[in-house]
Amino acid sequence: MSAPQWLDPLLDNLGGVADELRLRGGAVAALQRAKHPRPASVLILFDGDPDASGPTPPDDATVLLTQRASALRQHSGQVAFPGGKRDPGDADDVAVALREAWEETGLAPDSVEILAELDPIEVPVSGFRVVPVIGYAARPSGVGVVDPGETALVRRVPLAELIDPAHRFMVRKSFYRGPAFAAGPMLVWGFTGGLVNALIRSAGWERPWNTDDVRPLTDEVRAAAARAATWQENAR
Repeated sequence: MSAPQWLDPLLDNLGGVADELRLRGGAVAALQRAKHPRPASVLILFDGDPDASGPTPPDDATVLLTQRASALRQHSGQVAFPGGKRDPGDADDVAVALREAWEETGLAPDSVEILAELDPIEVPVSGFRVVPVIGYAARPSGVGVVDPGETALVRRVPLAELIDPAHRFMVRKSFYRGPAFAAGPMLVWGFTGGLVNALIRSAGWERPWNTDDVRPLTDEVRAAAARAATWQENAR
């Protein structure tokens, strides 16, 4: 099937995503680039009513996000799209994204329709050159934590949560300053926050929010941990 109508504004302005990412912060761009960045891919998987009309996501529209386990040595506790580095057996960037999504969340690759690939994005902090792969699942398979040692949480985050101005702010830490989202028990920031921000803005889904609301990252990490504790308690 083709993409639902509400995804057309995003797919028609993929160049805008790249432009937004280039503007995501001079401090990040100023970091020394890796001499030999490693190839990687992430899967940006949307689902939601395939028959919804108009340019606005329907109420049931979501995007799949994961939260890394707190015991990991690198990027512990951070929220990300499913994805990872390219392995020798991977045929292409799409294969990387689908394999990693399956390994991390149990997502069935055959439930995903690939819609587009963005240009590679260099992430100096981690030394990767990342290709975001946009997919859509009209009938998404079940997902969940596959390996608790790697992933703490898998969640289909409602797009309405991410678009809501009340859930948006900026975070800062040392040289870093960038957009962030309070998405239920998750704090979305960094590379993923910048990419989510670029997707929402490029699709024309953005609603005015207070970009002057700049919060210390450490405070928001603690706030997210408190939300997660409440979330887990309510889930029992």
